[in-house]
Amino acid sequence: MIQTKAKVLVALSGGVDSSTAAALLLDAGYDCAGVFFRTNDQSSPAQANAEDVAKRLDMRLFVLDLRSDFEHVIDYFCDEYSKGRTPNPCVFCNKYIKFGKLWDFAREHGAHFLATGHYARILNHNGRAGLYGASDPFKDQSYVLSMVDKDILPYIIFPIGVYSKNQVRQLAAKFGLGTEDKADSQEICFIPDNDYVLALERRRPQLFRRGDIVDSHGTILGEHDGVHRFTIGQRQGLGVAMGKPYYVAKLDAKCNTVTLGPSEEIMHKKLRATSVNWLVEKPRSLFRAIVKVRYNDKGDLGNVVLQGNGVSVEFDKPRLAITPGQLAVFYVQQGRYNKVVGAGWIDEAGN
Repeated sequence: MIQTKAKVLVALSGGVDSSTAAALLLDAGYDCAGVFFRTNDQSSPAQANAEDVAKRLDMRLFVLDLRSDFEHVIDYFCDEYSKGRTPNPCVFCNKYIKFGKLWDFAREHGAHFLATGHYARILNHNGRAGLYGASDPFKDQSYVLSMVDKDILPYIIFPIGVYSKNQVRQLAAKFGLGTEDKADSQEICFIPDNDYVLALERRRPQLFRRGDIVDSHGTILGEHDGVHRFTIGQRQGLGVAMGKPYYVAKLDAKCNTVTLGPSEEIMHKKLRATSVNWLVEKPRSLFRAIVKVRYNDKGDLGNVVLQGNGVSVEFDKPRLAITPGQLAVFYVQQGRYNKVVGAGWIDEAGN
């Protein structure tokens, strides 16, 4: 049990999850301050919500302008699409901003811990802190937290990781936070209208260029306006009619082609991932793991084999739409819980 009266900096967005996290910590006796961080020019309404929550909780609120730092997240987002990959900006933001810049800010202001409203758990096993899935598997966010530095795990608190979303809303009402009816955000925070194609083309107009849509034999099926408009496994909005379901099977940014194919062409048993982040001591040999290849994935069993700074994964059965640019996250069963042991960026899929 973490000692009460310890100083905790709580990342406060003004939503129901982060506000409830702050209320739970204060109720438990922690010495809390909030921090709202601005990432774009449309942050003012969210800042007002965070200020309202802080006032209700009688908690000091820092406002941190990270717009210039957040440009790194946006650059990463655009760069990945320009390479024909599908990025995950939340993963990058968690590593670089929330558990990078915010943790630095927390230490500079004398905080012992950093708390957020993520649905995940930090549990101690044999004296070591580890990242585990949330109690509610439908809200579990451990996937997007898997690239944080393992050295800061002992200093992270996820107060709502043991609750369901409905329970969090009930707690928010109980604490009088005024956030219990706020809807979950369904969009990328720096693209308020959720039109990522328009945002990309404004920042990287060179991405808008016509190219061929082909099948796996190279037969031209149609024309596209940029590979950034597609992602592996996509079925709708392909611009061609095949008479049966076809999916995006491959994106080639260099050749500027989009390859379509039937479902069997997006089924793969293997993947390679690089830039692996280990949240445990680096394994020395092959190990079995449940591997998730996207945020809302339930995961499947496979063998994970170390290869240089990366890994190869061979699944027990074929997986659908393994997508370069997304994460492969490795979980092992530890008692009743699934523990995140590591994660790497998917570079390619194969059979």
